[in-house]
Amino acid sequence: MLEHGQCLEIEAGAVDHGQRLDTWLASKIDDCSRTRIQDLIREGRVLAGGKPPSKPRDAVVAGMTYTITLPEPEPTDIEGQDIPLAVLYEDHDLIVINKPPGLVVHPAPGHADGTLVNALLYHCEDLQGVGGELRPGIVHRLDKDTSGVMVVAKHQSALDALASQFQDRLTHKVYVAVVVGVPHPAAGRIETEIGRSRHDRKKMSTDTVCGRHAVSNYQVIEVLDRFSIVQLQIETGRTHQIRVQMAHIGHPVAGDLVYGGSHSKIWKDRGGCPRQMLHSQSLSFIHPSTHQRVEFSAPLPDDMVAFIRSL
Repeated sequence: MLEHGQCLEIEAGAVDHGQRLDTWLASKIDDCSRTRIQDLIREGRVLAGGKPPSKPRDAVVAGMTYTITLPEPEPTDIEGQDIPLAVLYEDHDLIVINKPPGLVVHPAPGHADGTLVNALLYHCEDLQGVGGELRPGIVHRLDKDTSGVMVVAKHQSALDALASQFQDRLTHKVYVAVVVGVPHPAAGRIETEIGRSRHDRKKMSTDTVCGRHAVSNYQVIEVLDRFSIVQLQIETGRTHQIRVQMAHIGHPVAGDLVYGGSHSKIWKDRGGCPRQMLHSQSLSFIHPSTHQRVEFSAPLPDDMVAFIRSL
């Protein structure tokens, strides 16, 4: 994830040579669309070997180092709001929460307030500015309709320590999902590339020109008629990773109207799902002060339990 004011350098390899620059860069930077990359190129914030490329469609050159810089954000005042937080653990370094479904993590177009960040700023008044104005304390994210465990840093050194663990894959993340059908075999490993869809830039896909490696390990823990409950441990943290990869093997997450495809009718026949049935069950990491590994877990939320009982 590229934050405001951050400078990122990416060296193109032999396999990257000849690819379209804006598409290639968008595939390399999480949560940065091709349109955003095009704007950055036109603003002169992308350099190829120290010189600005002429156009977004320029070809990538193997061995070339590309530098991308996001401008500092415009001054903004994100206010704390008295939104209830389910706190699993808190100390002077961090806070671990059980995010409810339906809560957006940080302000964005269409969600100016009422977000997790607004709730955190009310709860932790000195959090403002930690890691950036727009996403104070945010180390990782969950989709709006995904519930479960999240960790938030309360000061910059804790944020840096936690962020490096996510980047270096030192965290251990376990999810529970209700999926359509029963995966076969009952336990397996999914390895794909994930990048922006070639057909819909708002979606992620395994069918991509230049995606990023993604790995998920799954195990079926209960079969429920035409659905099953699956536990997943993800080794990487790509955007929509579980949702995309389960759809890729033909077993999309129940209630996922983005990646569910023709399977949508199945859960509509069952009375529908209130959301995608995906929950961050546990998160383990090394505490930035004690340097001991800690683990936190959150029970399934009521709406997910109710859906399972209805099957």
